[in-house]
Amino acid sequence: MGERIYNFNAGPAALPLPVLEEIQSELLDFKGSGMSIMEVSHRSKWFDDVINEAIERTKRLLGLGDDFDVLFIQGGASLQFCMIPMNLSLKDRPVDYINTGTWSAKAIKEADIQGKDVHVIASSEDRNFAYIPKEYQVSKDASYLHFTSNNTIKGTQWAQFPGAGDIPLVCDMSSDIMSRPFDAKPFGLIYAGAQKNIGPSGTAMVIIRKDMLERTPDNLPSMLKYTTFSGKNSMYNTPSCIVIYTINLVLKWLEETVGGLEKMQQINGEKGSLIYDFIDQSDFYKGTADKDSRSLMNVTFRLPSEDLEKKFVAEGLKEGLGGLKGHRSVGGCRASIYNASGLDAVKALIDFMGDFEKKEG
Repeated sequence: MGERIYNFNAGPAALPLPVLEEIQSELLDFKGSGMSIMEVSHRSKWFDDVINEAIERTKRLLGLGDDFDVLFIQGGASLQFCMIPMNLSLKDRPVDYINTGTWSAKAIKEADIQGKDVHVIASSEDRNFAYIPKEYQVSKDASYLHFTSNNTIKGTQWAQFPGAGDIPLVCDMSSDIMSRPFDAKPFGLIYAGAQKNIGPSGTAMVIIRKDMLERTPDNLPSMLKYTTFSGKNSMYNTPSCIVIYTINLVLKWLEETVGGLEKMQQINGEKGSLIYDFIDQSDFYKGTADKDSRSLMNVTFRLPSEDLEKKFVAEGLKEGLGGLKGHRSVGGCRASIYNASGLDAVKALIDFMGDFEKKEG
């Protein structure tokens, strides 16, 4: 078997090594069933226990009460972009969005396609999405306010979530869910494609406040209604069993090995400080996000030339540092340092960056 590398991919992304080892150890015989988790029926007690445990862990980690349902819906965050306006927009009331980059823009587009009254109340497009907007006015009769908590491509993140009074917040937390504790009360719905911070690809985790389910119109196709998933514990049709199983193991790792979200936040803060302090003292590397908007999950930076960036990515891989190329839409370099990337990964990256600068600077 080859050596494992430090994985800085943006998604599918690094998973905690103990989780991979646990999957490996019970891959052929899950809990004495004589079958793999990939083979057991989703109607069996074995899988029932897995999905219920994942839901309970999610609620414990985020401090959610019984007024929230945790759902697992295939189609990733991208399907949620259209399901949200379909299910949650109210008649003759606008839907408010804050645009902080590619994924927000895609969510806005899906609401537009449906002919909803979309109000983009703030955008950071004027400066190439390098910051999180501070000034915005929420429509007083908005159905909801949608925002993206962390912007993987531009390397920005909301340090404090927007306030909207009584208007429910709806948030795409694909890339920073479970990276820090927060108060869930103002949220009507939180969704996250699993493949960045909580598992492999193939499923979105959707956390919906139960009063939001009353908004679902009757005339939607069954598979596009949140009520379908909440009514059947996400098992109206066959769910992505292996993904939900892995998510449960990642949440178990967060709870039992890391010690919860306060601890995770502390580790993520340390990792971010290390790498941003290094970039700030360098004349060779330049961060692309404003300092007060920087992401602790996706560190985006440029080198003096595109040729040097290509060389940096290639030589990094030779040194066992993978996934350092920026998103194709923006170029540059990006290190995704999600929960599963430890301090050791960040230190190894900084050592390499220092050596590369000495050689090429």
